[in-house]
Amino acid sequence: MPDEKGSSIVVIGGGISGITTAIEAAEAGHSSVIVERNPYLGGRVAQLNRYFPKLCPPYCGLEINFKRIKQNPKISVYTSAEIESVSGSEGNFSVKIKINPRFVNSKCTACGECVKVCPVERSNSFNFGIDKTKAIYLPHELSYPMRFAIDQSPGACPGKSCSKCVPACKYNAIDLDMKPETVELKASSVVYATGWSPYDAAKMDNLGFGKVKNVVTNMMMERLAAPNGPTKGKILRPSDNKLVKTVAFVQCAGSRDENHLAHCSSVCCMASLKQATYFRESDPETKAFIYYIDLRAPGKYEDFLKKIQTDENVIMIKGKVAKIEEDAETLDPIVTVEDIVGGKKITQRVDMVVLATGMEPSLKVANVGTNVKLDENGFVDAESQAPGIYASGVAKRPNDVTTSLQDATSAALKGIQSAVRR
Repeated sequence: MPDEKGSSIVVIGGGISGITTAIEAAEAGHSSVIVERNPYLGGRVAQLNRYFPKLCPPYCGLEINFKRIKQNPKISVYTSAEIESVSGSEGNFSVKIKINPRFVNSKCTACGECVKVCPVERSNSFNFGIDKTKAIYLPHELSYPMRFAIDQSPGACPGKSCSKCVPACKYNAIDLDMKPETVELKASSVVYATGWSPYDAAKMDNLGFGKVKNVVTNMMMERLAAPNGPTKGKILRPSDNKLVKTVAFVQCAGSRDENHLAHCSSVCCMASLKQATYFRESDPETKAFIYYIDLRAPGKYEDFLKKIQTDENVIMIKGKVAKIEEDAETLDPIVTVEDIVGGKKITQRVDMVVLATGMEPSLKVANVGTNVKLDENGFVDAESQAPGIYASGVAKRPNDVTTSLQDATSAALKGIQSAVRR
């Protein structure tokens, strides 16, 4: 449990940065608390199919970290929770946390009997709405905590007017009377590891998301390619479940654009290069077209770029996409783009389009009611915070996973220093 004397480090966000910050601090002997708004830990990393450049699955790393959390009594976790306020000063912060009910208690064994009797479906947010789950659901296969949750948002679980899941659970794990709770913790420091949200692709009217049926975002692409995703790893286009033979990647979809996200989102080029390998591995005849403004593969990632460039079926064209339209008969997306090098306009018909939508800081989207200072792009301005307030990972700037892990270790050390100074 958190140290009531104020030596705890409160970490806001349970993605890879938040998890790493809390673990590093706890394994150095300092109590840490993770506060996560989702009913599970893991953040965006849990939704990925593979990391770049090694192309290994993220589940193995998450499983190790969840084990470290479970075995360490100095780590406390609040899921389905949100910050109400942060007040005080370094060494003596007061953090109010609202814990929303998940309507399933710690007796849950994740047996799944409740799902069999649930009559209501809800959009699966973990898979970005590509498929559905029952209103009582396990967030994903490696969910931590490994416990079901009930979605009582409008249109989902009707609550006690149904209650079919209650008698189906022989462990008495379902409690439809759960209410929101508020807890107040003392902390020596607070680390914002609030991560990012995919930019809303529907805001870019010319790119057709939401209107052209076979236009998806890069995070949706991760779920389509994942073995535990909605299509069990088969890359099928949404309109007709047809195997994709040709795909277009549209880079900087919202990023580097004063009308949307002014900043470069850092990882989008690498993500598209990685996703091109998903298609090429699934079918050697598949062709991938990557339309880019600039290809950014810094440092060691240039080797990965060069490897992909040797594949003659991955065609990289420098040019900004002007519009994406739909063939009304075949539902094929038709991409219109300027070929800068060739000096001409290209019209390309493909089976599916993947928009490399940028990273929007979650704090900007959520509008968390604390006094943390943000920069002009909505990221935490790490240099202008009060002593004892820190940030980690993509809360500070767009980062890849490796850089976020390094940054999380740094945040843990700073949090420990605040605890020592108090």
